[in-house]
Amino acid sequence: MHPALRPLPQRWLYALKLASWPKLLVPALLGQVLGAVAVDGISWGGLALGLGFTLCQLVYIVLLNDWGDVEVDTLKRRMFPTGGSPKTIPDGVLHAQSLWMAGVGAAVMAIAIGLCGELALGRSGLMLGAVVCVTLFWSYSFPPLRMNYRGGGEFLEMTGVGLAIPWFNAYAQSGDVAPEPLLAVLPGLWMLALAGAIASGLSDEQSDRRGGKVTYVTEYGNQAARAAVENLVIAAALLWSFASRLAPDLLPPIIATPAVVVMLLCWRELVAHSVRSGTNQFAAIARYKQWLRSACWGGMLTMAAGFVLLELVARLDLQAVYAAVFGFVFGFGCVP
Repeated sequence: MHPALRPLPQRWLYALKLASWPKLLVPALLGQVLGAVAVDGISWGGLALGLGFTLCQLVYIVLLNDWGDVEVDTLKRRMFPTGGSPKTIPDGVLHAQSLWMAGVGAAVMAIAIGLCGELALGRSGLMLGAVVCVTLFWSYSFPPLRMNYRGGGEFLEMTGVGLAIPWFNAYAQSGDVAPEPLLAVLPGLWMLALAGAIASGLSDEQSDRRGGKVTYVTEYGNQAARAAVENLVIAAALLWSFASRLAPDLLPPIIATPAVVVMLLCWRELVAHSVRSGTNQFAAIARYKQWLRSACWGGMLTMAAGFVLLELVARLDLQAVYAAVFGFVFGFGCVP
């Protein structure tokens, strides 16, 4: 069934694009974990605050991105009537005014959550941080900067996804403005965020060019963009490897190595799918971007899980752990 013919709640779910939410939720989770590691403890209030803020940011970004890009989306639908998924406004899924009101409301809620954290948890400057996060996206799509139409939008997205969101969550969790574990992870995180930002324009190359957008893809072409994406994933893996070597206390090799391995395995598939992901090859580009998401999100989640497991092991009695493992193996071996 076409999304525009579904019941209203399902149309809103379609417009919210839940499948894209890990793009912010995964860096937010990593920020929460790194903040907890920095202070050796968990703040449940900081966790709720960071999650609430990130969800509001997601609603704000997804809805107002559709509202701001309605002209280009309409142009793409005329150019490729059967290419890609239906667009929220051009295909009549929701009215433009509804998206605007919901998106602005979510932005106000995000700033209000920052103020609550500043007052309730004593996180000085957290509201200002929320305002900066909201302003970053506004500068991406709307006047006066409108970076996605003038060039440099990918670097603005890199700043938001690779710095602002993980920092906000790490600070909300820890109360430390510059938690050291986060500083060790950030360079690699920037590379992954930039790779995702560049790849987001692959399926819109011709429509973005005709619609007046200035992106990496419209300026340098599909092939050059894919090469940049693949090199950035490798750069992220190298930066995390170097960080674990130079600062093992902040990023232990036992944590960095599995994350790098996951990224490289996905990078291998990414490169294998690259040759078929040319201009307007929408299905192939979708598979290519899926492997990129696996590399980025898989690496971040593996790193977050590594920090959590290492912290759990540090808090446990190792003799009890060894006894439990031995008892399990011995008992399993005795089962006929």
